[in-house]
Amino acid sequence: MPVNETLGTWSELFMLLAAMTYLVSFIAFAWDMAPHAKTLHAPGQTGRHTEADRALIGAASAGAGNARPLEATDPRAGLGAGDRGRGYRAAARSVLAEHVADAQMRYTGERRPAARVAVTVMVLGFALHTAAVVTRAIAAARVPWGNMYEFSTTGALVVAGVYLVSLWRRDLRFVGVLVSGLVVIMLTAATIGFPTPVGPLVPALQSWWLVIHVSIAVAASGIFTITFAMAVLQLLQARRERTILAGEAPGMGFLAMVPSSQALENLSFRLNAVGFAFWTFTLAAGAIWAEQAWGRYWGWDVKEVWTFVIWVVYAAYMHARATRGWTGTRSAWLSIAGYLCVIFNFVVVNTVFTGLHSYSGL
Repeated sequence: MPVNETLGTWSELFMLLAAMTYLVSFIAFAWDMAPHAKTLHAPGQTGRHTEADRALIGAASAGAGNARPLEATDPRAGLGAGDRGRGYRAAARSVLAEHVADAQMRYTGERRPAARVAVTVMVLGFALHTAAVVTRAIAAARVPWGNMYEFSTTGALVVAGVYLVSLWRRDLRFVGVLVSGLVVIMLTAATIGFPTPVGPLVPALQSWWLVIHVSIAVAASGIFTITFAMAVLQLLQARRERTILAGEAPGMGFLAMVPSSQALENLSFRLNAVGFAFWTFTLAAGAIWAEQAWGRYWGWDVKEVWTFVIWVVYAAYMHARATRGWTGTRSAWLSIAGYLCVIFNFVVVNTVFTGLHSYSGL
């Protein structure tokens, strides 16, 4: 079918408007966090926790050399199991309670007009973004993920969509500044780094497996983007928790609006589990498509290898956390390493290396 150039132009306009709208949302999210950025607590300040809690934390810190974040304690330790037993963890939770947000991430009814504006504007940006992707699909008469530009823009749409849907159940506005910022970066990179006019697919991509294989890869990448943002926040919050438990002024006051590092890790693990399942299907579907297109399931093509590397890294993350007790900052760094592999696979592998996937830009 011929390409509809008019709709292609409208798609580019919608994409530009979406990027600008997301940028406004990013500014609003940052404005929401700004009043808390310099909210410091004096060393040794007490609130809902008791002096006994503070004494227990101090004794544990002295015995261990320095304090550790809550999730770094041994979850298998019991009462009377030393400085890191349940008594310590209960005291640590009490001390940290006034310095972090609700671990259940529930809406509290607190007036946050900037956050309301940010979410509303992001919904508008998502609508414009959806219009851009849909009009491009109609203009090309195919699915809108046939090259790097389309993969990036559709992936950014998934990131924004997953985040907005998550807001229905939990108050995740604390991560909005990172999510909206990453979406803006993805759209900017797509427009500047991978500009591609609307056009038909090359013959090798004219298969229903493109719909299945790449759509699941886009969804997995979108989920991994959100967990990357949460892992970054987890590392910052864990560092702040160590400072608080040491009885020092915590700094980074905006993190008072963020749940504990343990709560962030738990939610990130659940999302990564979904993303890992999607990526497993991506790997399997790619092998089936390769057999139909090239007559073999696996050929050590550079794209195939790095897709498998990503799977191995996230499999190691899932296994290490679920069975080996790799919690806290170690699991966060593994999650970040997995996402860096995703970025390397998309940017470097697609633009530097030559392989069987070079024609597609994916």
